[in-house]
Amino acid sequence: MKILICDKVAQEVVGELKKIGDVVYKPGMEPEELKREISDAHVAVVRSATKLRREILEQAKELKLIVRAGVGLDNIDLEAAKEMGIQVRNTPAATSISVAELVLGLMLSAARMLPMAYVSMKEHKWEKKKFQGTELYEKTLGIIGFGRIGREVAKRALGFSMKVLWYDVMDVETELPVERADLDDLLSRSDFVTLHVPLIPQTKYLINSSTIEKMKDGAVLINAARGGVVEEAAVLKALESGKLSYYCVDVYEKEPTDNFALIDHPRVIPTPHIGASTREGQLRAGMEVVRIIREFFS
Repeated sequence: MKILICDKVAQEVVGELKKIGDVVYKPGMEPEELKREISDAHVAVVRSATKLRREILEQAKELKLIVRAGVGLDNIDLEAAKEMGIQVRNTPAATSISVAELVLGLMLSAARMLPMAYVSMKEHKWEKKKFQGTELYEKTLGIIGFGRIGREVAKRALGFSMKVLWYDVMDVETELPVERADLDDLLSRSDFVTLHVPLIPQTKYLINSSTIEKMKDGAVLINAARGGVVEEAAVLKALESGKLSYYCVDVYEKEPTDNFALIDHPRVIPTPHIGASTREGQLRAGMEVVRIIREFFS
């Protein structure tokens, strides 16, 4: 059995997969090389970088299983995979803590202007009065999407004594001391709004000029979900008008992003899609991949 690993995974994971089959470890393949390598593979392991579109999958004559070491599946043509009888699995719980911790880090970065203070100090300035921030204490956090990551964010926000509102189209049971709200209510009451929804037709540009207008003046928006959930042009306008005080962003409409008007804005705090990029999270995701493959072929 050929197991094709298309993106970087921990070496411990590669070692475990070698116990199952013949591993070909080739992160960062160009499309033509990917087509050649996937043609006789039985399993393909990807993260977010490799795009398994229809034209790639049409070359995969032996492929039985695709495993995404992570949550989102928007880099895989699910319709094509279904037509070809290829099962697609992911590891939704493995990196929840990693993403949740990044979200709290971004919130603190905005509240205390940490990136700006860092740059100022590196320029040998002492601008203490310039960086008077705000506390997270007793502020309201609105969480849009209350799945695994949303709930992990809530746990950590509660540790900062924040009031937590949440919205989800699904019924979610939770024992956390949080309040369910409809979307408009959440937007209007929250000092910080964080997104944790998949990119599907129903969530495309969920945050746009209309929904931003419903937010508190000076609110902070955080997106560590998927880039297309937020309309970047609308965010830029809201930053310019002062409607939003900061936009903390880990994901973009196009990746790598070339929207430098957004990246270069002084009140945008950007990171390069690193939400799941912790050693612990990737190891958990990788070991979950191993388990899925073992069970699939057992």
